[in-house]
Amino acid sequence: MPRLLSVLLVLSVVFPACAKEPPPPPPGVLALRDLDYAGSGNPRQKLDLYMPEKPSEKPLPVIVYIHGGGWEAGSKEEAGILYSFIKDGAYAAASIGYRLTQEQKWPAQIHDVKAALRWLGAHAKEHGFDPNRIGLIGISAGGHLVSLLGTSQGVTELEGAVGTQSSAPKIACIANFCGPANFITFPSKGSIIDPEKPGTAITKLFGGPMSQHLGEAKAASPITYIDKDDPPFVHIHGTKDTLVPYEQALEFDAALEKAGVSSTLLSGDGGPHVFFSLDLITKLRAFFDQHLLGLKTEVKEGPVAVQ
Repeated sequence: MPRLLSVLLVLSVVFPACAKEPPPPPPGVLALRDLDYAGSGNPRQKLDLYMPEKPSEKPLPVIVYIHGGGWEAGSKEEAGILYSFIKDGAYAAASIGYRLTQEQKWPAQIHDVKAALRWLGAHAKEHGFDPNRIGLIGISAGGHLVSLLGTSQGVTELEGAVGTQSSAPKIACIANFCGPANFITFPSKGSIIDPEKPGTAITKLFGGPMSQHLGEAKAASPITYIDKDDPPFVHIHGTKDTLVPYEQALEFDAALEKAGVSSTLLSGDGGPHVFFSLDLITKLRAFFDQHLLGLKTEVKEGPVAVQ
C-alpha cells in the first residue's frame, strides 16, 4: 500500500474529523448511500452499500465495516479500507453508521448494528448478495462492535427494537482491529483511557464511572458471550497500543481458542492503536477469501507489518 494512502486511512480512523466527503468508490463499483435500516430518518441509523456496477451472475459475499471513533465520533463514510476488498468485484460491501454516545448511551450502539445486520439479511436478494456469506471488519470501537456481534449471536437481550425484527443472518467470520474485548479487565492494563474519569470514551459509553456500571460493562464485553459456535476471528493489534491495550487481544484470543473457536492473532510489533500496511491488507484479504469465497488461503498467527 502506498505510504500516503496508509497515512490517510489512519487519519480517517483515529481522527475522524479529518474525514470529509467520502472518497469515490473504485471504478466499476456502485455506491448506494444512506439506506435507512431503522426506518427512523436518523442520519446515524443508515448504511452504505457497495456493489459491482456489472451485476454478478451469483449472489456475492458481503464484507461489512463498522467505523471507530470511541463510540463518540466517526462516520460510515470512513470506509476506505473496504475498497481494497471490493475493487475486483469478488465482494459486495456495506458500511454501517450507528448512534454515538452524545445522542444515546449503551446499549443503543449494539442495537443499531444488530438492526443493520437484520436489514442486510432482509434485503439480500434485492441487492444481489448472499446473506449466508457475511464477514465483518471493525476498527477500535468498531472492532468492539463486530466482536460483540460475533459472540452474541442469538443473545436476545442485546437485539433491541430498532428496525426490522426479522431473523439476523449468521455471521461467517470477523476481523477485529484493536477493539476492546473485556471492559472488566480494561482498567488494569495500562490504557490512557480512564474508565472512572468523567468525559472519557468509556464513561461516556456507560453514562458514568465504570465501577458504577459493572453490569453494563460485562454485558457490553464480547468475551462474556463466547461459545464454541462463534465464527472464526482474526485480531489485529499493535503491541504499543496506548488506547486499547494489546493484552485485550491476548485475552480475547486465548478465550476463543479455549472454547474451540478458530482465532488468529496478528501482532503489530511496536504498532500504535491503528496502523495500516500492505502486509495487513494482504492477510485480511486472505482471511476473507478463505471464509467467504472458500479459497485455500490461510492466515497464520504471528507478526504483521505496521507500515
